Amino acid sequence: MNGIYLDNSATTAVCKAAADKAYDMMLHQFGNPSSLHRLGFEAEREIEAARQAVAELMGGSPAEVIFTSGGSEANNLAVFGATEGLKRRGKHVVTTAVEHASVAAACDELEKQGFEVTRLSVGADGLLTAEQIADACRPDTVLVSVMLVNNETGARFPIDKVIPLIRRKSPFAFIHSDAVQAAGKIPLSAARWGLDGMTVTAHKLHGPKGCGALYLRRGARLCPRQFGGKQQQGIRPGTEAAPFIAAFGAAIKALPSPAEQQAAFTLLRQRLIDELTDLPVVFHLPENGVPYIVNLSVPGLKSETMLHFLSERNIFVSSGSACSKGAKSSVLTAMGLPVNEIDSALRISFCHHNTVEEIDRFAKALKDAYHTLVKKG
Repeated sequence: MNGIYLDNSATTAVCKAAADKAYDMMLHQFGNPSSLHRLGFEAEREIEAARQAVAELMGGSPAEVIFTSGGSEANNLAVFGATEGLKRRGKHVVTTAVEHASVAAACDELEKQGFEVTRLSVGADGLLTAEQIADACRPDTVLVSVMLVNNETGARFPIDKVIPLIRRKSPFAFIHSDAVQAAGKIPLSAARWGLDGMTVTAHKLHGPKGCGALYLRRGARLCPRQFGGKQQQGIRPGTEAAPFIAAFGAAIKALPSPAEQQAAFTLLRQRLIDELTDLPVVFHLPENGVPYIVNLSVPGLKSETMLHFLSERNIFVSSGSACSKGAKSSVLTAMGLPVNEIDSALRISFCHHNTVEEIDRFAKALKDAYHTLVKKG
């Protein structure tokens, strides 16, 4: 693609290694992984190789990886599977007001089923402390689901620090983290942190859409949401999507190291900030936020107008989560930002293919938009 793609938090381009692997699987290793013949064994071998790669990505063991159709299914499996399995212990859930829709909407449904949901509000900086999360927990809390990296602001929540605090107050709670926006870019340590569940998905790290995974700690209680087979310990039965799963593994192996990516992302973010110093830009950059998600506003310049202006110039960004379908950002609203900043918000998200030259071209287009649409408007 000749354009400038800066919407990598919505999805990423599939890398060649992943595309080649899926193509080869579909044409040459197309056997059912459960079949007891050579083609079946070959497909199963590819799935297990991918399972190993995903386990290493998340910081767990292969036996703790459950493949799903994506992040939303994995999040739903964690939320509903955990609460169903633990509802005799209590019906209290702790989450945040800025979760991805697949967690937020699942918690809305739990409320309809009689659960009490505590949604923690973030401040204007978009952050939560470990103490705030732990203070919301109770002896009857059966689920704590807090994302690792926010998909709109890049805020990073202290999952690695809060788990011991939660365990002391809520010994029966299933602790889950949506790590979709972190996987492949920052090191994950699900087992060492003590998580019961962690969600990742392939299409955020240059794998195909339609494949995700849930880390499920060995021994953690989780009820299945679907039935009909013995695959994946019966927790997520059905014939595995072997081409997508194998491609997921290939995409992981093709990634640069997190350290290499962080250095590149930090350079790109600083370049963007420097290039926009002469515009009245408001950056929403949480302290300790990840460098590959930049949320900014140009008050007076509507997000939708800006997206069309950039798209006509073959530059692609977003105004927030792709799942919101253009609705006003619930995350920025929860942060209590002024309406004019919310209405003009843009999310710029990098991948390791983006360059300084692309950032310069984007910054110039943003300046052109401001001088064309705001000053003359």
